[in-house]
Amino acid sequence: MADKQRTIKKPVSFSGVGLHTGQESTITFHPAPANYGYRFIRTDLAEPVEIPALVDYVVDLSRGTTLGLNGYQVHTVEHVLAALTGLKLDNCKIELSGLEPPVGDGSSLPYVDVLLQAGFEEQSEDRNYFVIEDSIHYTNEEKQVDIVALPTDDYRVTVMIDYHNPALGSQHSGLFNMEKEFVTEFAPARTFCFLAEIQMLIEQGLIKGGNLDNAIVIVDKEMTEAELEKMWNKFNLKKTPSLGTTGILNDIELRFKNEPARHKVLDMLGDLALVGVPFKAQILAARPGHASNIEFAKKIRKEFLKKQEIKKHKVNVTSEVALDIYDLLKIMPHRYPFLMIDKLVEYDAENRSVVGLKNVTVNEPYFVGHFPEKPIMPGVLICEAMAQTGCLLLVKEMKDFKNQLVLFMGIKEAKFRKPVIPGDQLVMKLKMTGKKFNTYTLKGTAYVNGQVVAEAELSTAVVNK
Repeated sequence: MADKQRTIKKPVSFSGVGLHTGQESTITFHPAPANYGYRFIRTDLAEPVEIPALVDYVVDLSRGTTLGLNGYQVHTVEHVLAALTGLKLDNCKIELSGLEPPVGDGSSLPYVDVLLQAGFEEQSEDRNYFVIEDSIHYTNEEKQVDIVALPTDDYRVTVMIDYHNPALGSQHSGLFNMEKEFVTEFAPARTFCFLAEIQMLIEQGLIKGGNLDNAIVIVDKEMTEAELEKMWNKFNLKKTPSLGTTGILNDIELRFKNEPARHKVLDMLGDLALVGVPFKAQILAARPGHASNIEFAKKIRKEFLKKQEIKKHKVNVTSEVALDIYDLLKIMPHRYPFLMIDKLVEYDAENRSVVGLKNVTVNEPYFVGHFPEKPIMPGVLICEAMAQTGCLLLVKEMKDFKNQLVLFMGIKEAKFRKPVIPGDQLVMKLKMTGKKFNTYTLKGTAYVNGQVVAEAELSTAVVNK
Protein backbone atom coordinates (compact mmCIF):
# COMPACT_ATOMS: atom_id res chain seq x y z
CA MET A 1 0.00 0.00 0.00
CA ALA A 2 1.41 3.38 -1.04
CA ASP A 3 2.26 6.02 1.58
CA LYS A 4 0.07 9.09 1.48
CA GLN A 5 1.35 12.66 1.62
CA ARG A 6 0.95 14.58 4.89
CA THR A 7 0.55 18.16 6.00
CA ILE A 8 -0.33 19.79 9.34
CA LYS A 9 -3.89 20.28 10.56
CA LYS A 10 -3.70 23.93 11.63
CA PRO A 11 -1.30 26.93 11.60
CA VAL A 12 1.22 27.16 14.45
CA SER A 13 3.88 29.78 15.24
CA PHE A 14 7.16 30.17 17.08
CA SER A 15 9.01 33.44 17.79
CA GLY A 16 12.55 34.37 18.75
CA VAL A 17 15.82 35.80 17.53
CA GLY A 18 17.75 34.73 14.42
CA LEU A 19 21.14 33.07 14.99
CA HIS A 20 23.15 35.09 12.48
CA THR A 21 21.06 38.25 11.96
CA GLY A 22 20.15 38.76 15.61
CA GLN A 23 16.74 40.02 14.47
CA GLU A 24 13.43 39.07 16.07
CA SER A 25 11.19 37.00 13.83
CA THR A 26 8.16 34.73 13.91
CA ILE A 27 7.84 31.57 11.88
CA THR A 28 4.34 30.30 11.12
CA PHE A 29 3.71 26.86 9.65
CA HIS A 30 0.53 26.50 7.57
CA PRO A 31 -1.20 23.46 6.06
CA ALA A 32 -0.55 23.14 2.33
CA PRO A 33 -2.21 21.15 -0.48
CA ALA A 34 -0.82 17.92 -1.89
CA ASN A 35 2.27 18.26 -4.12
CA TYR A 36 2.95 21.76 -2.72
CA GLY A 37 6.24 20.81 -1.09
CA TYR A 38 7.92 23.33 1.22
CA ARG A 39 7.90 27.05 0.45
CA PHE A 40 9.09 30.01 2.51
CA ILE A 41 7.07 33.23 2.33
CA ARG A 42 8.58 36.54 3.53
CA THR A 43 5.57 38.36 5.01
CA ASP A 44 7.61 41.35 6.20
CA LEU A 45 7.91 42.74 2.68
CA ALA A 46 5.48 45.13 0.98
CA GLU A 47 4.70 42.33 -1.47
CA PRO A 48 5.19 38.88 0.11
CA VAL A 49 7.85 36.84 -1.68
CA GLU A 50 7.57 33.07 -1.98
CA ILE A 51 10.80 31.07 -2.22
CA PRO A 52 10.57 27.32 -2.97
CA ALA A 53 12.68 25.11 -0.70
CA LEU A 54 14.71 23.64 -3.55
CA VAL A 55 18.44 23.37 -4.05
CA ASP A 56 18.12 25.52 -7.19
CA TYR A 57 17.44 28.53 -4.93
CA VAL A 58 20.47 28.20 -2.63
CA VAL A 59 22.40 31.49 -2.81
CA ASP A 60 24.75 31.39 0.18
CA LEU A 61 26.32 28.85 2.54
CA SER A 62 28.06 31.05 5.13
CA ARG A 63 27.59 28.93 8.28
CA GLY A 64 24.10 27.93 7.17
CA THR A 65 21.92 27.41 4.12
CA THR A 66 20.37 30.52 2.58
CA LEU A 67 17.67 30.52 -0.10
CA GLY A 68 17.07 33.46 -2.38
CA LEU A 69 14.86 34.70 -5.21
CA ASN A 70 15.06 38.03 -7.05
CA GLY A 71 17.35 39.48 -4.40
CA TYR A 72 15.20 38.43 -1.44
CA GLN A 73 16.57 35.83 0.96
CA VAL A 74 15.71 33.46 3.79
CA HIS A 75 18.69 32.55 5.98
CA THR A 76 19.50 29.40 7.96
CA VAL A 77 16.66 27.17 6.77
CA GLU A 78 18.28 23.80 7.52
CA HIS A 79 16.90 23.23 11.05
CA VAL A 80 13.35 24.07 9.92
CA LEU A 81 13.59 21.71 6.95
CA ALA A 82 15.09 18.97 9.14
CA ALA A 83 12.05 19.19 11.43
CA LEU A 84 9.63 18.85 8.51
CA THR A 85 11.61 15.96 7.02
CA GLY A 86 12.02 14.18 10.34
CA LEU A 87 8.27 14.33 10.98
CA LYS A 88 7.62 13.05 7.45
CA LEU A 89 5.59 16.09 6.42
CA ASP A 90 5.43 16.54 2.66
CA ASN A 91 3.65 19.86 2.26
CA CYS A 92 3.93 23.01 4.34
CA LYS A 93 3.66 26.75 3.76
CA ILE A 94 6.25 28.49 5.95
CA GLU A 95 5.71 32.18 6.66
CA LEU A 96 8.51 34.32 8.10
CA SER A 97 8.21 37.82 9.51
CA GLY A 98 11.93 38.39 8.88
CA LEU A 99 14.79 37.03 6.81
CA GLU A 100 15.81 34.30 9.28
CA PRO A 101 13.84 31.80 11.38
CA PRO A 102 14.16 32.11 15.17
CA VAL A 103 17.04 29.90 16.28
CA GLY A 104 15.45 28.65 19.50
CA ASP A 105 18.00 26.50 21.32
CA GLY A 106 20.06 25.83 18.17
CA SER A 107 18.36 22.53 17.39
CA SER A 108 15.23 21.46 15.48
CA LEU A 109 13.31 20.70 18.67
CA PRO A 110 11.42 24.03 18.96
CA TYR A 111 10.01 23.56 15.44
CA VAL A 112 9.23 19.91 16.12
CA ASP A 113 7.33 20.84 19.29
CA VAL A 114 5.03 23.35 17.56
CA LEU A 115 4.48 21.06 14.56
CA LEU A 116 3.46 18.25 16.90
CA GLN A 117 0.98 20.64 18.49
CA ALA A 118 -0.52 21.30 15.06
CA GLY A 119 -1.18 17.62 14.42
CA PHE A 120 -0.87 15.87 11.07
CA GLU A 121 -3.37 15.25 8.29
CA GLU A 122 -3.10 12.54 5.66
CA GLN A 123 -3.77 13.70 2.11
CA SER A 124 -5.28 11.87 -0.86
CA GLU A 125 -2.15 11.95 -3.05
CA ASP A 126 0.49 9.23 -2.84
CA ARG A 127 3.97 10.16 -1.65
CA ASN A 128 6.28 10.29 -4.67
CA TYR A 129 9.50 8.68 -3.46
CA PHE A 130 12.72 8.85 -5.43
CA VAL A 131 14.16 5.40 -4.91
CA ILE A 132 17.95 5.40 -5.29
CA GLU A 133 18.75 2.45 -7.57
CA ASP A 134 22.39 3.24 -8.39
CA SER A 135 24.88 4.75 -5.94
CA ILE A 136 25.39 8.52 -6.12
CA HIS A 137 28.77 9.74 -4.93
CA TYR A 138 30.30 13.11 -3.99
CA THR A 139 33.93 13.70 -3.01
CA ASN A 140 35.92 16.79 -2.08
CA GLU A 141 39.51 15.62 -1.65
CA GLU A 142 40.77 18.99 -0.43
CA LYS A 143 38.35 18.98 2.52
CA GLN A 144 38.38 15.19 2.87
CA VAL A 145 34.63 15.02 2.38
CA ASP A 146 33.06 11.85 1.09
CA ILE A 147 29.29 11.30 0.73
CA VAL A 148 27.47 8.44 -0.96
CA ALA A 149 23.82 7.43 -1.39
CA LEU A 150 23.28 3.68 -1.60
CA PRO A 151 20.11 1.75 -2.47
CA THR A 152 17.89 0.66 0.43
CA ASP A 153 14.17 0.42 1.15
CA ASP A 154 13.98 3.36 3.58
CA TYR A 155 15.85 6.56 4.54
CA ARG A 156 18.94 6.26 6.74
CA VAL A 157 21.74 8.71 7.44
CA THR A 158 25.14 7.93 8.97
CA VAL A 159 27.71 10.68 9.63
CA MET A 160 31.34 10.69 10.77
CA ILE A 161 33.12 13.88 11.83
CA ASP A 162 36.76 14.40 12.76
CA TYR A 163 38.01 17.90 13.63
CA HIS A 164 41.29 16.73 15.23
CA ASN A 165 40.24 18.41 18.47
CA PRO A 166 40.67 16.71 21.90
CA ALA A 167 37.36 18.04 23.20
CA LEU A 168 35.48 16.77 20.19
CA GLY A 169 37.57 13.94 18.81
CA SER A 170 36.28 11.67 16.10
CA GLN A 171 32.53 11.05 16.34
CA HIS A 172 29.91 9.25 14.37
CA SER A 173 26.15 8.89 14.53
CA GLY A 174 23.43 7.20 12.54
CA LEU A 175 19.70 7.63 12.12
CA PHE A 176 18.11 4.34 11.03
CA ASN A 177 14.43 4.72 11.86
CA MET A 178 12.89 8.16 11.31
CA GLU A 179 9.65 7.47 13.17
CA LYS A 180 11.30 6.03 16.29
CA GLU A 181 14.53 8.05 16.54
CA PHE A 182 14.17 11.52 15.06
CA VAL A 183 12.12 13.38 17.68
CA THR A 184 13.98 12.11 20.75
CA GLU A 185 17.47 11.30 19.46
CA PHE A 186 18.25 13.89 16.77
CA ALA A 187 15.87 16.87 16.85
CA PRO A 188 17.34 18.04 20.22
CA ALA A 189 20.97 18.08 18.93
CA ARG A 190 22.23 21.69 19.07
CA THR A 191 24.47 23.55 16.65
CA PHE A 192 28.11 23.99 17.60
CA CYS A 193 31.18 26.00 16.67
CA PHE A 194 34.79 26.36 17.80
CA LEU A 195 36.08 29.13 20.04
CA ALA A 196 38.75 29.94 17.45
CA GLU A 197 36.01 30.64 14.89
CA ILE A 198 34.04 33.14 16.91
CA GLN A 199 36.16 36.21 16.13
CA MET A 200 36.04 35.38 12.41
CA LEU A 201 32.26 34.90 12.53
CA ILE A 202 31.83 38.23 14.28
CA GLU A 203 33.98 39.97 11.66
CA GLN A 204 31.84 38.39 8.92
CA GLY A 205 28.72 39.90 10.48
CA LEU A 206 27.41 36.51 11.59
CA ILE A 207 26.17 35.02 14.90
CA LYS A 208 24.67 38.36 16.00
CA GLY A 209 22.01 36.37 17.83
CA GLY A 210 24.39 33.70 19.09
CA ASN A 211 24.78 32.89 22.77
CA LEU A 212 25.38 29.87 24.99
CA ASP A 213 21.64 29.16 25.09
CA ASN A 214 21.54 28.40 21.36
CA ALA A 215 24.98 27.01 20.52
CA ILE A 216 27.70 24.80 21.94
CA VAL A 217 31.14 26.42 21.82
CA ILE A 218 34.07 23.99 21.78
CA VAL A 219 37.32 25.26 23.25
CA ASP A 220 40.00 24.58 20.65
CA LYS A 221 42.60 27.25 21.50
CA GLU A 222 44.40 28.59 24.52
CA MET A 223 42.98 31.89 25.72
CA THR A 224 43.15 33.92 28.90
CA GLU A 225 40.00 34.89 30.76
CA ALA A 226 40.74 38.54 29.87
CA GLU A 227 40.93 37.73 26.14
CA LEU A 228 37.72 35.76 26.41
CA GLU A 229 35.95 38.65 28.15
CA LYS A 230 37.11 41.13 25.48
CA MET A 231 35.78 38.94 22.70
CA TRP A 232 32.54 38.07 24.47
CA ASN A 233 31.68 41.71 25.18
CA LYS A 234 30.71 41.99 21.51
CA PHE A 235 27.70 39.80 22.28
CA ASN A 236 26.42 42.26 24.89
CA LEU A 237 26.02 39.51 27.47
CA LYS A 238 25.74 40.34 31.14
CA LYS A 239 28.16 37.64 32.22
CA THR A 240 31.32 36.44 30.50
CA PRO A 241 31.47 32.64 30.18
CA SER A 242 34.32 30.63 31.60
CA LEU A 243 36.76 28.46 29.68
CA GLY A 244 35.86 25.59 31.97
CA THR A 245 37.61 22.24 32.21
CA THR A 246 35.60 19.94 29.92
CA GLY A 247 36.55 21.47 26.59
CA ILE A 248 33.09 23.03 26.26
CA LEU A 249 32.73 26.74 27.04
CA ASN A 250 31.03 27.24 30.43
CA ASP A 251 31.24 23.45 30.91
CA ILE A 252 27.80 23.15 29.30
CA GLU A 253 26.55 19.60 29.55
CA LEU A 254 25.94 17.88 26.23
CA ARG A 255 22.54 16.34 25.61
CA PHE A 256 24.25 13.38 23.97
CA LYS A 257 27.85 12.22 24.17
CA ASN A 258 28.06 12.62 20.38
CA GLU A 259 25.75 15.65 20.12
CA PRO A 260 27.91 17.41 17.46
CA ALA A 261 27.76 14.34 15.19
CA ARG A 262 24.01 14.11 15.72
CA HIS A 263 23.65 17.76 14.78
CA LYS A 264 25.53 17.04 11.55
CA VAL A 265 22.90 14.37 10.82
CA LEU A 266 20.26 17.04 11.47
CA ASP A 267 21.95 19.50 9.10
CA MET A 268 22.14 16.82 6.43
CA LEU A 269 18.43 16.01 6.76
CA GLY A 270 17.62 19.70 6.33
CA ASP A 271 19.96 20.31 3.40
CA LEU A 272 18.90 17.16 1.56
CA ALA A 273 15.26 18.21 1.94
CA LEU A 274 16.14 20.72 -0.79
CA VAL A 275 16.17 17.85 -3.29
CA GLY A 276 12.42 18.50 -3.25
CA VAL A 277 11.24 14.92 -2.92
CA PRO A 278 11.36 12.23 -0.22
CA PHE A 279 13.77 9.50 -1.18
CA LYS A 280 14.81 6.06 -0.10
CA ALA A 281 18.55 5.70 0.36
CA GLN A 282 21.32 4.92 2.81
CA ILE A 283 23.40 8.10 3.13
CA LEU A 284 26.97 7.66 4.37
CA ALA A 285 28.85 10.90 4.98
CA ALA A 286 32.39 11.60 6.16
CA ARG A 287 33.14 15.16 7.36
CA PRO A 288 30.10 16.79 5.71
CA GLY A 289 29.23 20.49 5.85
CA HIS A 290 26.60 22.71 4.28
CA ALA A 291 28.61 23.27 1.08
CA SER A 292 29.16 19.56 0.50
CA ASN A 293 25.58 18.74 1.47
CA ILE A 294 24.25 21.15 -1.14
CA GLU A 295 26.56 19.85 -3.88
CA PHE A 296 25.40 16.34 -3.03
CA ALA A 297 21.74 17.47 -3.03
CA LYS A 298 22.26 18.91 -6.51
CA LYS A 299 23.52 15.55 -7.75
CA ILE A 300 20.54 13.71 -6.26
CA ARG A 301 18.05 16.23 -7.69
CA LYS A 302 19.67 15.95 -11.11
CA GLU A 303 19.20 12.18 -11.04
CA PHE A 304 15.63 12.57 -9.78
CA LEU A 305 14.71 14.96 -12.60
CA LYS A 306 16.32 12.62 -15.13
CA LYS A 307 14.25 9.70 -13.83
CA GLN A 308 11.11 11.85 -13.88
CA GLU A 309 11.73 12.68 -17.53
CA ILE A 310 12.16 8.99 -18.35
CA LYS A 311 9.07 8.09 -16.34
CA LYS A 312 7.06 10.74 -18.16
CA HIS A 313 7.83 9.11 -21.49
CA LYS A 314 7.18 5.53 -20.48
CA VAL A 315 3.90 4.01 -21.55
CA ASN A 316 2.00 1.43 -19.57
CA VAL A 317 1.41 -1.12 -22.32
CA THR A 318 -1.00 -3.06 -20.12
CA SER A 319 -3.32 -0.09 -19.89
CA GLU A 320 -6.56 0.04 -21.84
CA VAL A 321 -5.75 0.22 -25.55
CA ALA A 322 -7.17 3.07 -27.58
CA LEU A 323 -6.78 1.15 -30.88
CA ASP A 324 -5.42 -2.39 -31.25
CA ILE A 325 -4.00 -3.91 -34.45
CA TYR A 326 -7.45 -5.00 -35.67
CA ASP A 327 -8.76 -1.46 -35.32
CA LEU A 328 -5.69 -0.10 -37.10
CA LEU A 329 -6.19 -2.40 -40.09
CA LYS A 330 -9.67 -0.91 -40.55
CA ILE A 331 -8.23 2.61 -40.65
CA MET A 332 -4.72 2.49 -42.08
CA PRO A 333 -4.21 1.99 -45.84
CA HIS A 334 -0.76 0.43 -45.23
CA ARG A 335 -0.06 -3.29 -45.24
CA TYR A 336 2.98 -5.56 -44.91
CA PRO A 337 5.80 -4.70 -45.09
CA PHE A 338 4.96 -1.04 -44.57
CA LEU A 339 2.57 -0.87 -41.63
CA MET A 340 4.86 0.69 -39.01
CA ILE A 341 2.55 0.89 -36.00
CA ASP A 342 1.18 -1.98 -33.88
CA LYS A 343 -1.02 -0.20 -31.37
CA LEU A 344 -2.39 3.21 -30.41
CA VAL A 345 -2.27 3.48 -26.60
CA GLU A 346 -3.21 7.09 -25.99
CA TYR A 347 -5.40 9.72 -27.61
CA ASP A 348 -5.63 13.19 -26.05
CA ALA A 349 -8.26 15.27 -27.84
CA GLU A 350 -7.69 18.35 -25.68
CA ASN A 351 -3.94 18.52 -26.37
CA ARG A 352 -4.33 17.05 -29.87
CA SER A 353 -1.74 14.34 -29.31
CA VAL A 354 -1.43 10.57 -29.67
CA VAL A 355 0.95 7.85 -28.53
CA GLY A 356 1.63 4.78 -30.65
CA LEU A 357 3.81 1.67 -30.30
CA LYS A 358 5.98 -0.18 -32.78
CA ASN A 359 7.49 -3.47 -31.62
CA VAL A 360 10.76 -3.88 -33.48
CA THR A 361 11.65 -7.53 -34.14
CA VAL A 362 14.55 -9.17 -35.94
CA ASN A 363 12.04 -10.40 -38.55
CA GLU A 364 11.64 -6.90 -40.05
CA PRO A 365 12.46 -7.29 -43.78
CA TYR A 366 14.77 -4.25 -43.86
CA PHE A 367 17.18 -5.88 -41.42
CA VAL A 368 18.26 -8.25 -44.21
CA GLY A 369 20.22 -5.39 -45.71
CA HIS A 370 20.43 -2.82 -42.85
CA PHE A 371 22.68 -4.32 -41.58
CA PRO A 372 23.08 -8.13 -41.63
CA GLU A 373 25.94 -8.09 -39.11
CA LYS A 374 24.43 -5.40 -36.85
CA PRO A 375 20.73 -4.76 -37.55
CA ILE A 376 19.66 -1.15 -37.00
CA MET A 377 16.27 0.35 -37.88
CA PRO A 378 16.73 3.01 -40.59
CA GLY A 379 16.07 6.54 -39.41
CA VAL A 380 13.75 7.22 -42.33
CA LEU A 381 11.54 4.32 -41.23
CA ILE A 382 11.41 5.69 -37.68
CA CYS A 383 10.13 8.91 -39.25
CA GLU A 384 7.63 6.89 -41.28
CA ALA A 385 6.43 5.16 -38.10
CA MET A 386 5.97 8.55 -36.43
CA ALA A 387 4.10 9.84 -39.49
CA GLN A 388 1.75 6.85 -39.45
CA THR A 389 1.08 7.46 -35.76
CA GLY A 390 0.34 11.10 -36.57
CA CYS A 391 -2.00 9.93 -39.32
CA LEU A 392 -4.23 8.45 -36.63
CA LEU A 393 -4.41 11.86 -34.97
CA LEU A 394 -5.65 13.38 -38.24
CA VAL A 395 -8.39 10.78 -38.63
CA LYS A 396 -10.39 12.81 -36.11
CA GLU A 397 -9.94 15.87 -38.34
CA MET A 398 -11.02 14.10 -41.54
CA LYS A 399 -14.63 14.19 -42.68
CA ASP A 400 -14.46 10.85 -44.50
CA PHE A 401 -11.22 9.03 -43.71
CA LYS A 402 -12.22 5.98 -45.77
CA ASN A 403 -12.11 8.06 -48.93
CA GLN A 404 -9.13 10.22 -48.00
CA LEU A 405 -5.39 9.75 -47.70
CA VAL A 406 -2.77 11.41 -45.51
CA LEU A 407 0.33 12.15 -47.57
CA PHE A 408 3.80 12.94 -46.25
CA MET A 409 4.87 16.44 -47.38
CA GLY A 410 8.11 17.12 -45.55
CA ILE A 411 10.48 16.57 -42.64
CA LYS A 412 12.28 19.31 -40.73
CA GLU A 413 14.71 19.29 -37.80
CA ALA A 414 15.06 15.49 -37.88
CA LYS A 415 17.53 14.21 -35.28
CA PHE A 416 18.47 10.64 -34.45
CA ARG A 417 19.84 10.28 -30.93
CA LYS A 418 20.30 6.53 -30.44
CA PRO A 419 20.09 3.42 -32.62
CA VAL A 420 16.92 1.32 -32.56
CA ILE A 421 17.60 -2.42 -32.68
CA PRO A 422 15.61 -5.69 -32.65
CA GLY A 423 13.85 -6.19 -29.32
CA ASP A 424 13.21 -2.47 -28.78
CA GLN A 425 9.73 -1.07 -28.36
CA LEU A 426 9.39 2.25 -30.12
CA VAL A 427 7.08 4.65 -28.28
CA MET A 428 6.02 7.50 -30.57
CA LYS A 429 4.40 10.69 -29.32
CA LEU A 430 2.87 12.99 -31.92
CA LYS A 431 1.37 16.41 -31.23
CA MET A 432 -0.38 18.65 -33.73
CA THR A 433 1.37 22.01 -33.80
CA GLY A 434 -0.29 23.70 -36.78
CA LYS A 435 -3.05 23.56 -39.40
CA LYS A 436 -3.65 25.48 -42.60
CA PHE A 437 -6.45 24.40 -44.91
CA ASN A 438 -5.79 20.68 -45.56
CA THR A 439 -2.18 20.66 -44.38
CA TYR A 440 -0.95 19.89 -40.88
CA THR A 441 2.33 20.08 -38.96
CA LEU A 442 3.16 17.57 -36.26
CA LYS A 443 5.92 17.39 -33.67
CA GLY A 444 7.09 13.80 -33.32
CA THR A 445 9.33 12.26 -30.68
CA ALA A 446 10.28 8.58 -30.48
CA TYR A 447 11.47 6.87 -27.30
CA VAL A 448 12.94 3.53 -26.29
CA ASN A 449 12.92 2.79 -22.54
CA GLY A 450 12.10 6.43 -21.87
CA GLN A 451 15.16 7.69 -23.77
CA VAL A 452 14.71 9.90 -26.83
CA VAL A 453 15.92 8.06 -29.95
CA ALA A 454 14.54 10.37 -32.66
CA GLU A 455 12.58 13.56 -33.16
CA ALA A 456 11.32 15.52 -36.16
CA GLU A 457 8.79 18.05 -37.36
CA LEU A 458 6.52 16.44 -39.94
CA SER A 459 4.29 18.04 -42.58
CA THR A 460 1.29 16.22 -44.02
CA ALA A 461 -1.64 16.87 -46.35
CA VAL A 462 -5.09 15.27 -46.41
CA VAL A 463 -6.29 14.56 -49.99
CA ASN A 464 -9.06 12.61 -51.61
CA LYS A 465 -8.27 9.14 -52.93
